[in-house]
Amino acid sequence: MDDLDRAILDIIQTDFPLVSRPYAELGARLGVSEEEVFEHVRELRRQGVIRQLSANFWAGRLGYVSTLCAARVPEEQLAAFVEAVNATSGVTHNYLRANAYNVWFTLIAPSADACQSILDGLSEKTGIPILNLPAAKIFKIAVNFQMQ
Repeated sequence: MDDLDRAILDIIQTDFPLVSRPYAELGARLGVSEEEVFEHVRELRRQGVIRQLSANFWAGRLGYVSTLCAARVPEEQLAAFVEAVNATSGVTHNYLRANAYNVWFTLIAPSADACQSILDGLSEKTGIPILNLPAAKIFKIAVNFQMQ
């Protein structure tokens, strides 16, 4: 990564411009063209440095609930289970871990009952019981990787 890549990443993590031409705005801030910023972002995505560009909402403030989920998935069922989880609307993260509970994921839905219904359906579809571990208290932290 060069200095421009780092400067772009510093801005877009926390202050992506919400304007009709955000790359032109970024270019103006950084003293380069809109096209140059766009090409750097495109290359960072191609390299896998940027996974996605999207808004990050606080589910609770929108009236939704989230829950942490865990499952013990036998190796021979892992691929099918992960595919089913990834296809489930509301799943935001999905991790494989070296633990008896080897698949962990987060789920967001309009209510606790909706979360449980989704998890029940997923368990029925896959034959894998899923632990539903709703948070007792949320401690939000900002994750920002300083690049410069």
